[in-house]
Amino acid sequence: MSVSSTVSVIDDDPSVRLATNNLLTSRGYTVYTFGSAHEFLQSAELSATSCVITDVQMAVMSGIDLLMHMRDLGHLTPFIFMTAFPDDAVRDRALKAGAICFLAKPFSTRVLIQCLETALSGPGDATV
Repeated sequence: MSVSSTVSVIDDDPSVRLATNNLLTSRGYTVYTFGSAHEFLQSAELSATSCVITDVQMAVMSGIDLLMHMRDLGHLTPFIFMTAFPDDAVRDRALKAGAICFLAKPFSTRVLIQCLETALSGPGDATV
């Protein structure tokens, strides 16, 4: 892991943002949290982000729509999706769009860190 890795966590649930922020900060990552995809897209961290961890289902713009929008803008930032409502069709759509991992909440710390390390290590595909 590079200590300079910047992770953006996007979830409309403040408790998920806080818990993920605390976990990743304790592991040495620089973490920014956002309550919506729009908030992230308007942020200065958009270009500096090494990996995005986002909820799938959010108001206005879903996590998958955010990924596709970022790709349209030319950003190749790796994405990790998390959801409280795992669904095979949504999982397949996320992975086809380029997600590194698709995690069902609640997920273990080990699995999230493993996904993050895979995402930050460069190209390759790991799916959970």
